[in-house]
Parts: sequence; C-alpha cells; structure tokens
Amino acid sequence: MTDHVSDEAVQQLLDGFVASTAALPAQAIWIHGSLALGDFVPSRSDLDLVCVLPGLVDPAAIKAIHRPLTSPLGRRLHCTYVPVDGLADPAVRHPTFAQEHYLTRPVTPVTRRELALSDLSLFGPPPSSLLPATTDAELADFVRADLLTFWYPVTAKRTPWLRDIWIDLAMVTLARAETTLRTGALITKQAALAHLPTLGAPAAVVHDIHQRRYGGAVDRSLSWRRHRAELTRTYLRAKIPAVAG
Repeated sequence: MTDHVSDEAVQQLLDGFVASTAALPAQAIWIHGSLALGDFVPSRSDLDLVCVLPGLVDPAAIKAIHRPLTSPLGRRLHCTYVPVDGLADPAVRHPTFAQEHYLTRPVTPVTRRELALSDLSLFGPPPSSLLPATTDAELADFVRADLLTFWYPVTAKRTPWLRDIWIDLAMVTLARAETTLRTGALITKQAALAHLPTLGAPAAVVHDIHQRRYGGAVDRSLSWRRHRAELTRTYLRAKIPAVAG
C-alpha cells in the first residue's frame, strides 16, 4: 500500500481507520477512486473506501468511527459499509459516511470496476477474491443512465452551477463517461481534464477546474462564477445527449 500513498499523513490516517474498524468487525477494506487509480492529490482528493462486513452494522457504530476524524484530511475519508452477502447486487444501497454525513448509497458498477482494476486492499482479502465481476454492458448501461437520469435534468436548473463542486464533477464525469462508452476503459480525473478540450468543452471552464485541482490563480468573483455556470450548463445540456446516445 505504501507505494500508492506518497503523503505520510494519508498513510497514518488509513492505518488508524483500519484499526478502528476492527470492532465491527471488518472482513476487508478496499480502495477505489483517485487513490486507487493513481490520481490522488493529498490536499484535495477524497479517500474512497469500501468496508466489507460479516453482516449489517449499527449506524451508530459507523458514526462513532468517522466523527472523530475532524482534520481536513479525515473529513475527506469516505467509506461504504457492505455486508459480504450484499456484494453481488450493485443496486442495493449500503450505509455510507461521506461529506461528513451518514447516508446510504450503492456500490455502483463504476466503483466495482475501479475496485477490480486496482485490486487494492488495506486489510483482508482483495476485491478479486470476493467481488463479482462487472460486465462491460453493465458498466455502459450505468454510465449512460447516470448521464441521462441524474446529470442531464440538473442542466435545466441554474443555481447548482454556481458551485465549484457541480462544475468539477459534471465536467469530469462527462469526459470519463464518454471514454467509457467509446472504449470501455476508465480514466482518471487528470486524464478526463486533458480529454475535455477534444470534446469541445469551454476552455475557460477546463482551465478553472485545473487551477483549483492542481494549484494556481483562481478567479473567485461572482461575475465569473455566473459566466462559468452558463458556459457549463449550456455545454452539458447539448453534449450529454450526444455522448449518451
């Protein structure tokens, strides 16, 4: 695991988290997202994990693990808790702690493919030993549905696009989705940003995302955010149907 984490604070946080899940008890803890795909930025990226359990767990036990993680890095540690007999169904929602909140969400086909590609385990057996394979058709169906049923309807609204997180996630998701639907491959956020110009994305918006993710001067003015919102919303509203087919 050390080869995949360059920041000592990240490694210490992960080690402490593994130790704290022993009481559940965790059977395995897997890595996905930027950390698994080699695009992790310690000052910005989330730490995305899946914890495999022998059965259902009390939400209070999950909250007790995450609430003490009050550092900026600790607050970005997200984990979904899955009973081992629930690994087969990608539609089932599981207890999750993310963005400083308790919620439920599924382990999607995209996450499952990321887990399979990296096959990284912080503790216990790797994903390849327990997680059923995700077919290319299942992956493509999910990606297409995510674009059309989640992202496209949001383009009819204006308010969300004033926020950085909506801009970043939507644009990166589009580029990653286009690549997956065209080639079957998953790409990193960095590769997605590099791919956006070839998809006709507004150059100013791509530059803005890059500056905030990797460091550099950023325009925080309301006038720019309003302009950026319209550029992004208009682009996505036209591009999503074309990409999703």
